[in-house]
Amino acid sequence: MPILPREQPEPVRSQPQPQPQPQPHQARQTAESFGTDAERYDRARPGYPEDLVARVVDGSPGPDVLDVGCGTGIAARQFQAAGCAVLGIEPDARMADLARARGLPVEVTTFEAWEPAGRTFDALTAAQSWHWVDPVAGAAKAARVLRPDGRLTVFGHVFEPPAEVAEPFAAACRRVAPGSPFSDQPARRPLETYRAGYAKIADTIRETGRFDDPEQWRFDWERSYTRDQWLDLLPTTGGLTRLSPGQLAGILGAVGDAVDALGGRFTMHYTTLATTAVRAGTR
Repeated sequence: MPILPREQPEPVRSQPQPQPQPQPHQARQTAESFGTDAERYDRARPGYPEDLVARVVDGSPGPDVLDVGCGTGIAARQFQAAGCAVLGIEPDARMADLARARGLPVEVTTFEAWEPAGRTFDALTAAQSWHWVDPVAGAAKAARVLRPDGRLTVFGHVFEPPAEVAEPFAAACRRVAPGSPFSDQPARRPLETYRAGYAKIADTIRETGRFDDPEQWRFDWERSYTRDQWLDLLPTTGGLTRLSPGQLAGILGAVGDAVDALGGRFTMHYTTLATTAVRAGTR
């Protein structure tokens, strides 16, 4: 870059600066909006591959699991069924109440603010929730509360409906809810976009210096949805939980018409991605 002479400076022109976009963990209103209809969330959201649960359980030194952002306890109940003793952490009291009603002990707080009070765990899981946690602070705290050889596993679903459903959804979001998180997103995003996000999680875990090198896991599976089943799930997604009833109705109407055009049902191809790392046993 050329350096201008001091005696003949170029005039400084003020240029509008783009505003930095908040990171997901800073969007607290959205992060804590899922309890708007906790019953629907628990009913409509899918569980996680049993192979993933088994790999976490088999790769951990014991049965004590801390589930961060446990929501209504969908993943936690799977770990309980596998023989684990699970404690949930959940910032939304409405979600926590339902999880407790389903048999999961839960402490209502964010992971960053949670006080372990000397407790440690064999595994720490975060199902569809780690993006609501400060990634640097979260990884460091996970290292503190895991026992030597304990396993941290961050996982979530990638679900992109077929184009015949995704495109009407995206168009409806732009039309009726231009300020929603989905309104400026493409109708469908490639899997590599999500894999890059999990690679960043691995980087923050690696940077703590407290874990063995992270691994990336992938599980592919399918689920068939009827029109009513898909319209039951959609309002539980983060971009829609804070919409007005009128906005939501406009989006669901467009998507319902699209599913009807496919014969009233479609097959969703899911990929569940995970970043997992073992707490170094000698540090």
